[in-house]
Amino acid sequence: MDIMTASSVVRSGRVHGFLSVSRELQGELLRKTIHLFIAAVPFLARVDLAMTMALLAAGTIVYTYAELKRTQGFVVALISPITSAASRPRDVGKFVFGPVTLSMGAMIALLLYPEPAATIAIFALAFGDGLSSVVGKLFGRLRIPLTGGKTFAGSGVCFLAVFMIAYRVSGRLSAGLAVGASAAVLEALPTGDLDNIILPVGTGFVASQLLLG
Repeated sequence: MDIMTASSVVRSGRVHGFLSVSRELQGELLRKTIHLFIAAVPFLARVDLAMTMALLAAGTIVYTYAELKRTQGFVVALISPITSAASRPRDVGKFVFGPVTLSMGAMIALLLYPEPAATIAIFALAFGDGLSSVVGKLFGRLRIPLTGGKTFAGSGVCFLAVFMIAYRVSGRLSAGLAVGASAAVLEALPTGDLDNIILPVGTGFVASQLLLG
């Protein structure tokens, strides 16, 4: 192989790697943009809790139907293209559970916890988990052992986001620090899509014990 050919191969490899990372980041940004929409739930619940629960349940049912059809080779308008664009490489050809567990996490938080714990729990899901993934992809270099690839940068951002949310809602520094730390630990667990349930349930529990116990 001459020098020019070797150089072309190296450049081709770099371009392929860059495009791969770019596509992965685009998918992550789309997934976490969807995550952010769950932040509207506490505001809707204050208006009408029953209506909010019904909307979440109906959305979960509609998505489940659309996703089952997609895995069978059919395309459901709007839903299937978004799911395909947002799915991870590991989810290709499989049922994508993320939106289901996202909705379930919000519903369980509303059912289990009174205010302000429910709001803190759902905001932790929307902003703590959402921001940690994006920052981890962009800036994460040091990975936390035994977490399935989670990074110190991502977990640190999760802590800061949830700390600020809990402190803003409660007005208590100690509560903000404890809730933020618990969210960072829960987010770092290698639980896959189940983190959409574990994070709000665990964070809501800590918030309820500190603020309402």
